[in-house]
Amino acid sequence: MNRDEKAAVIDQIAEDIGGAEAIFAVDYRGITVAQIKELRTKLGDADASLRVAKNSLAERAADQAGTPELKPLLVGPTALAFVRGDAAAAAKVLADTARVLRGPLASKGGLLGGELLTAAQVDAIAKLPSREVLYGQLVGMVAAPLTGVARGLNALIQGLAIQLGAIQEQGLVGSGAPDAAAPETTEDAPAAEADASAQASAAEPDVEATAPETDASDDATTPDA
Repeated sequence: MNRDEKAAVIDQIAEDIGGAEAIFAVDYRGITVAQIKELRTKLGDADASLRVAKNSLAERAADQAGTPELKPLLVGPTALAFVRGDAAAAAKVLADTARVLRGPLASKGGLLGGELLTAAQVDAIAKLPSREVLYGQLVGMVAAPLTGVARGLNALIQGLAIQLGAIQEQGLVGSGAPDAAAPETTEDAPAAEADASAQASAAEPDVEATAPETDASDDATTPDA
């Protein structure tokens, strides 16, 4: 590999480092070319890629990408998985493949959010639910209360409709309901009082008309001296 070819590889690895959400390092000793090809296909389904390069080139690429934290993982034969999507899904692919191969593809650690991860931490990430599973659980948690509220509202509306129907059948509402008696208004009160006063006046006797007349001359007479 000449200088230009090395520079191209460094640029490509630096670009992969810069575009990765997470980077996992594995020891690829003992894995066949066919197994690497199959692993790359599975990682591609998880929106990740696998690259095998000399550690010296990878170290220069890490410096070029401003990620020197990756350099401690570049010891011995190392393959780097660059994850652009779900880190848990990619870590699970690596862990499942290592379990099937029983030896090759041992985890060395990784880099996530600029933080260096140990091999045990990468294994722990592999055991996490995938992003799709977490989304499904979140949607289920949010939808469950909303479904309960909708059912409660439907039951309330149905109950109200049944009660209104029963009231209508009893003739308390609708066209067959009896008209309520209109209360007397304050405007009619003075007229009623006037009628009552007139009737009372007619019933009372005329005192002045029936009283006996007195003779003024009787009062004016005096005894003879």
